[in-house]
Amino acid sequence: MQPGSTRGAGRNVVVVGTQWGDEGKGKIVDWLTDHAQGVVRFQGGHNAGHTLVIGGRKTALQLVPSGVMREGVACYIGNGVVVDPTHLLAEIERIEALGIDVRSRLHLSEACPLILPCHVALDRAREARLEAVGSGKIGTTGKGIGPAYEDKVARRALRVQDLKHAQRFEARLRALLEHHNAELTGFLGAQALAVEPIRDAALRAAEQLRPLMADVGYRLYNAHAAGANLLFEGAQGTLLDIDHGTYPYVTSSNCVAGNAAAGSGLGPGLLHYVLGIAKAYTTRVGGGPFPTELDIDAPGSVGHHLSSVGQERGTVTGRARRCGWLDAAALKRAIIINGVSGLCITKLDVLDGLPEIRIGVGYRLGARTLDVLPLDADDIAACEPIYETLPGWSESTAGLTNWEQLPANARRYLERMQALIGAPIDMVSTGPDRVHTILLRHPFRA
Repeated sequence: MQPGSTRGAGRNVVVVGTQWGDEGKGKIVDWLTDHAQGVVRFQGGHNAGHTLVIGGRKTALQLVPSGVMREGVACYIGNGVVVDPTHLLAEIERIEALGIDVRSRLHLSEACPLILPCHVALDRAREARLEAVGSGKIGTTGKGIGPAYEDKVARRALRVQDLKHAQRFEARLRALLEHHNAELTGFLGAQALAVEPIRDAALRAAEQLRPLMADVGYRLYNAHAAGANLLFEGAQGTLLDIDHGTYPYVTSSNCVAGNAAAGSGLGPGLLHYVLGIAKAYTTRVGGGPFPTELDIDAPGSVGHHLSSVGQERGTVTGRARRCGWLDAAALKRAIIINGVSGLCITKLDVLDGLPEIRIGVGYRLGARTLDVLPLDADDIAACEPIYETLPGWSESTAGLTNWEQLPANARRYLERMQALIGAPIDMVSTGPDRVHTILLRHPFRA
């Protein structure tokens, strides 16, 4: 097939979070892999935490694509991902201990920027300084993600391909540490890092990573041309996007569907369907504005119910997630940014038993009324949410697999949500296991 041709080719689906992350993307990607031959990570790093429950067994993934849990599915880490070599190898070994073949199916882009100990040191020292001066922490995971992306944009990053050339790697590492040690010891008051331990650990990892290195973009193109269905797995969520999120309380990469092309090397014309993932309520980890936030500490309150029943703790950090009512105006913004084809609503069962359910349909900002999330974080913090109240339901939705089985009020809630956000609900997740799913329209068949 000639470049640009799609005749006889496979179908490609992008899965993105449409809130502040933790929407349940991992489970949905895993569920969809029965129709996919490849799963692609295209941004973020091991700050992602995708939890899968299969047959009652829970597995948490951070760098390795969620398709690894399906036998025979190829897994790709695209150039838009920042990679900590030590962490990647540890994660591979942890998955292999479950009896799952990883290395023969995992393809790592040579163009991925590396996360090194200097990035971790910078990340943690900067957060500590922000806390010390009372500026308010961003709430990073402390894993070096942001500093690694900074180096990429500043064109001083070391990349996976540099690991193939020991002398080149060491020379570039020395220059990088000279730069970063100046900030660590001067502005941040932290300790300088030595070249040798970082060099030695990275080159040891290189021996195991070398067989995984690949030209991922070209592999994806050829897989598509051969008829493979590809699934692109986003990390974090739209409202944490570096350009479109609640800046500066955001992550350091583009989490939106448009970055699936740039972060993998497959052209945007070959992305056929965008599946947005949203919880039936809203959560957030870390700092930043959250208009529909509820108190999660008061026993008997709605916020406490969402937090405890939803088991809302970060997969990576273990931090308690902030919880609140569904913010349809924020979700509407995410629908627009991503060009969402259809939505999957997760954790509907967490709302079971609530006598009434509220939806944030807009905001009052001074004298203005808004029906979509503002662009300025300070404006968002000043917003007063406007709510609609709907009746709840006492029946259990846990584990249901058919739309007609849902309580009437649960269906009304979803139908009202759909009307407010301007996108169809194509899937509903009613529990953590891959089988706890209601399918209305299949992304690979839509």
